[in-house]
Amino acid sequence: MTDQAVDPDGAELSAHPVPKDRFLGRGRELKELCADIGRAGLDTLSGRKAPRARVLLIAGRPGSGRTSLAEELVRRLAGRYPGGVLRARLGEPDGTPVPVERVARRLLEALELPAPAGAAEDDLAAALRAALVGRRTVLLLDDAAGAEQVDALLPEDPDCLVVAVSRGPLTGIADVRPCTLGGLDTKSAVDLLTGYAGGVRVTVDPRSAESLVEACQGHPGALVLAGGWLAARPKAAVSDLAKRLHATAAGDGTEGAEATPLSRVFRLVYDQLPAPVARMLRLLCLAPAGLADPHTASALAGCSVDAARATLDDLAVLGLLRAVDSPLPQYEVPGRLYPLLRALAESQERPAELQLARARMLERTVRLLQSCRAITETDSPQAREKLNGMPPALRFPNPRAAADWLRIRRPALLASARLAVADGELDTLARRLMSQLVRAMAAHVGTQAAAPDLYGVHGLVLDVAERRGLPREKAAALLNLGDLDAQTGRTREALARYRAALDAGREANDPYATGRAMESVGGAYQELGDHDRAADWFGRALAERLARDEAPEAARLYGRIATAHTYAGRYGEALRNWRAALAGYRRSGDVAASARALSEIARVQEYAGRPEDSLRTCQEAVEWARRAEDARLQAAVQLRLADTLDRLGDPAAARLHRAAAERMLGEERPEDDARPEHDANACEIRSTSSED
Repeated sequence: MTDQAVDPDGAELSAHPVPKDRFLGRGRELKELCADIGRAGLDTLSGRKAPRARVLLIAGRPGSGRTSLAEELVRRLAGRYPGGVLRARLGEPDGTPVPVERVARRLLEALELPAPAGAAEDDLAAALRAALVGRRTVLLLDDAAGAEQVDALLPEDPDCLVVAVSRGPLTGIADVRPCTLGGLDTKSAVDLLTGYAGGVRVTVDPRSAESLVEACQGHPGALVLAGGWLAARPKAAVSDLAKRLHATAAGDGTEGAEATPLSRVFRLVYDQLPAPVARMLRLLCLAPAGLADPHTASALAGCSVDAARATLDDLAVLGLLRAVDSPLPQYEVPGRLYPLLRALAESQERPAELQLARARMLERTVRLLQSCRAITETDSPQAREKLNGMPPALRFPNPRAAADWLRIRRPALLASARLAVADGELDTLARRLMSQLVRAMAAHVGTQAAAPDLYGVHGLVLDVAERRGLPREKAAALLNLGDLDAQTGRTREALARYRAALDAGREANDPYATGRAMESVGGAYQELGDHDRAADWFGRALAERLARDEAPEAARLYGRIATAHTYAGRYGEALRNWRAALAGYRRSGDVAASARALSEIARVQEYAGRPEDSLRTCQEAVEWARRAEDARLQAAVQLRLADTLDRLGDPAAARLHRAAAERMLGEERPEDDARPEHDANACEIRSTSSED
């Protein structure tokens, strides 16, 4: 395969740019749809105000131009809806309905509204409907598989508008009349061909152009492919293609009743592709989310990245792919062609070859994710060595480029993980992919911002762990899911996850997971206000740490036990445990933690009615905080000391300490506040692979 592919008919596939899309025809349909917005519905006729948004339905087979019509309608109506346009695709390339939870989450993100990780589908859909009230927004729902999807997302505001695109009627949604699409009128169809083939060939032989339109039955998808075929063959006459298609239609016994204008034109175009190009095209039905970039195509077809990029451009010229408006080269497999490509792949490739292509694609994705993460760790000699050992095509020039790639390819990367797990036969690769995806997101986005995506990935990890009987990875996934549940206020759900993680950790004989789960169970009980159980579970986790002689972790757990006792009002127990924590921190040389422990001891002493002891402890904490050279810590301890002095009746000294705290906070560098936080426990607990 060369950079410029040439087919047997002499077509120079790289020689012509893809023509700009422009909307043609459909004047009658547009007029009907616009009139339908103000049409009196059943509610209006009965004297009631419509409770929900008006739904306009555009129905037609894939390739009928239904999405183009919806976009043109929305473009013309945009000025009447100041709330803007929200778009969502409700179907996967293979026709699988997209879960409402995922659609609602993406729409809430587009509105810059919170969509908590792990939130239930009903809650997210309700939040979206509530957010659209009063916004006067257009919601374009493309490729709807059924009425249930659309109904769950309908804004509860009659001033909003929903434009739904579907294969057929959406039975179950009241007061909806479908605008069903057929072929384009002859003039518009000829104009569409002219945009690809150029005006000269059409002008000199208008009858052949009309004959070609007739052979395509005015079907826009078929016309685009016919136009692409002509665009790639500047010396071919329009009559040549028209005759071929009429001959194909006349002898269509092999395709039977299922033959369509689109399938006939596609087969003609496909059969004249060079063999390597045809193979890459049919394998693109494996591209996650129907999105292919040069790396995906290269891995699927087993060719170089440069050759894949040239071939993708060629296929876009022919109308077999659609270039995505993106800073990176990315192409979409048109939904109208997906069934045809899948049928070709299944008939012309052995199952083992298809599985090998999937494995190559997943392996390439894993390595790109490794490179994406490694570019952020250039201060690590090991990471630099690993990065330098990668082929140049897999390296990112800088962290910004890696972050952009991760953001742009995010839908395809998440779809890769879902498809790999659903496959069931590539679990090792799936586990590596999910591990690297979690790490790359944590490195570039941060665990808090990426929490909704991470929740889904950890759920997939749990699916694989349960299917393969991997208790250690099951425990890790449950701990991660529990952390995300806890962060979004679903404490009881988190508690159930942590208890299940404890069982899995014990089954795996993994002391780390077991101790971590015990501590997390304690934290959940503390959040629920059951401080006795919290102290008990922290004590169990402490026993695990002491048995393994993990002094720093034991000191931290003494502090958690002390906090639980403080909440319960058992100040004597709290002081004993804080002093044990302080002793542990001092033995390990952790000056900052020692200062914090002293500050907490002072707090408990104050609660216990011992203000003089609290003052002395606060003064000692101030000294340790100075030694730690931590401005925020020093300021916090100074403020604690000021509060204690106020209670002891020394407001002048209190003002001095507050002023000192304010100076310390004012001298902090602004970038300290902007630095992203990373919580290793929330991100990954020996997640799915030890591989870096």
